[in-house]
Amino acid sequence: MLLEFDADQRLWQDTVRDAVGKQCPPSLVREVAEKGVDPAPLWQSYIDAGWTELTDPENAVELAIVLEELGRATDPTPFLATLTQFAPLAGDRFDPRQAGAAVYDGITAYRDAEGWVLDGTAAHVLDADRAQRLAVVTDAGVFLVDASAVTVRRSQVFDPVLHVADVSFAGVRLADTERLHSDAEKARHLALTGMAVTTVGACQRILDLVLEHVKQRQQFGVAIGSFQAVQHKAVDMHVAIERARALSYFAALTISADDPRRRLAAAMAKASAGECQALVFRHGLQLFGAMGFTWENDLQFALKRAKAGELMLGGAAEHRAIIAEEFNAADF
Repeated sequence: MLLEFDADQRLWQDTVRDAVGKQCPPSLVREVAEKGVDPAPLWQSYIDAGWTELTDPENAVELAIVLEELGRATDPTPFLATLTQFAPLAGDRFDPRQAGAAVYDGITAYRDAEGWVLDGTAAHVLDADRAQRLAVVTDAGVFLVDASAVTVRRSQVFDPVLHVADVSFAGVRLADTERLHSDAEKARHLALTGMAVTTVGACQRILDLVLEHVKQRQQFGVAIGSFQAVQHKAVDMHVAIERARALSYFAALTISADDPRRRLAAAMAKASAGECQALVFRHGLQLFGAMGFTWENDLQFALKRAKAGELMLGGAAEHRAIIAEEFNAADF
């Protein structure tokens, strides 16, 4: 299992970075946040580029490369939820031209004489308010539901371009054909890895902006980046990001190879990304003199996306507990 990008992957990374830099600049993110500009044309550009077709597990590393760049850009589209949460559950029912979302808990399913019935309310579902279809995980299996059959209410969250919604199922009836034969456990591994690598991208953006700032900001006649205390914090941020990035791409590799370590690797990636954002958030904000959290500074968008990545799909403490449970159960 190689732990470095090959020539094709490096070319892919450069291509994606160049495309995202042109199509999703900070000015667009700000317009979405301030003026409610519709990011649908950006989403369509991803579809046209074929990025929404990266659903084969063998392409997990290539997908992770895209997700890191989108996390770095604070992507305002439903790409993350569609490709890493909905698509793995939908399987061969996935349509790369449509946005989707995954509902992981809060919904019950039971069978009556006419078919399946889904009830309940799921809170904090990523991109449910702009998804065309939902993959719903229940104790009775995974079901594919048209978004028009449920009630969706978007919640206001601290990340102004992130869509999170509550989804209510009031006796939604489904036929047997809408019950999917998908492995929800394996699908969750990709969801965790995708969230982790997106968080890494947001943290990298924070570090990039911090380094630019400390090289320009003057104090006592010199750039503050020349001060040892500032350099130490920047190095700590870099080390935390590299550690989280390595674990995220290792998790992607285990998914690509269907390695039995994928469950543990995904948990390690999510835990590491959560711990990374905590340190990068704190140091990044401090090195900007707290200016980074003002609305006028683009750093705020990366800070909020990194923090959201920690809160969704379980935080670092939860996944550290999973890791500890795995090791306690292992027969060394």
